[in-house]
Amino acid sequence: MLSAHNPSPRSAVPSVQLPSYELVDEFGRQATDLRVSLTDKCNLRCTYCMPEEGLHWMPTPDVLTDDEVIRLVTIAVTRLSVRSIRFTGGEPLLRKSLEDIISATSSLTASDGSRPSIALTTNGLGLDKRMHALVEAGLDRINISLDSLHPQTYFSLSRRDRLDSVLAGIDAAIASGISPIKINTVIMPGINEDEIVPLAKFCLSRGLQLRFIEQMPIGAGRNWDKKEMITAEDIIGALSKEISLTASSQPRGHAPAELWKASYDDFHGHIGVIAAVTKPFCAGCDRTRLTADGAVRNCLFANEEVSLRDLMRHGATDDDIVAAWRLNAWDKKRGHGINQTDFIQPTRTMSAIGG
Repeated sequence: MLSAHNPSPRSAVPSVQLPSYELVDEFGRQATDLRVSLTDKCNLRCTYCMPEEGLHWMPTPDVLTDDEVIRLVTIAVTRLSVRSIRFTGGEPLLRKSLEDIISATSSLTASDGSRPSIALTTNGLGLDKRMHALVEAGLDRINISLDSLHPQTYFSLSRRDRLDSVLAGIDAAIASGISPIKINTVIMPGINEDEIVPLAKFCLSRGLQLRFIEQMPIGAGRNWDKKEMITAEDIIGALSKEISLTASSQPRGHAPAELWKASYDDFHGHIGVIAAVTKPFCAGCDRTRLTADGAVRNCLFANEEVSLRDLMRHGATDDDIVAAWRLNAWDKKRGHGINQTDFIQPTRTMSAIGG
């Protein structure tokens, strides 16, 4: 009942007693943030995420059904103290039932009487046509990927001429009144590093929170080189030449981004930098991940996972799923290990795991 991606899982419960109703690991971290990938498919082909051709999509029968997604999200919220749900992909807007899934999630109530926070990470294509319905369904927060403001550069990075559609989606998100709206940007050497400041000004002038993300060793190719990447330090250095930056006094908590107060002219806001490679934040990680084919992962860079889909399809009870999920959480390593010599890049691409 375990997926081929987890050939040698631990099958015994840890000797210590795990806290009830929580996803904890042996280092004391508790996972309260669930990332749910709704599809591995995407309508872009971003160079740092997937190859242009030769993609092997998950067969439709392998992907979780709506009922299976809702069952697992319900278990996470009502049985495992998960407080935040983020729907990702691939591209989650390709899931036609997205609004229904969000609505069902919005109706859930945790044991303490609270409703889970619901977020979406999207490339923005087609968002302008669905933003209103998503908010009506219960969406609280949104992250939109935008790596360039120049059509040609955007095309070079995404291999699709769709920048206008992304910008229309951002405008629709602003018009909806949802807050916060975060813009995710990956800076690539020699491609869009000259847009660090323009992107920051674009976001500050529109009340958007920009989050720069260091390129990580996960994606289409196996040739990631730390020595060539644009680091968080490089990004802050470029920003500070034209934008006033002050380290935010806001508690970081479990957030992956280091936050800066930013201003230029009469515009003020925050800019975040996610330095997953140069300044790992594993000690504060509170995430658990569910792939589109129903495998639970305790880390983006994990090479082990357990198929909750297979358990469900073989008649597992909710108690069985809770036990398997908690065991996977308990096995979480102290850190992702990117900077260690024995680091092994995950075999799944980002589009298959979910961001």
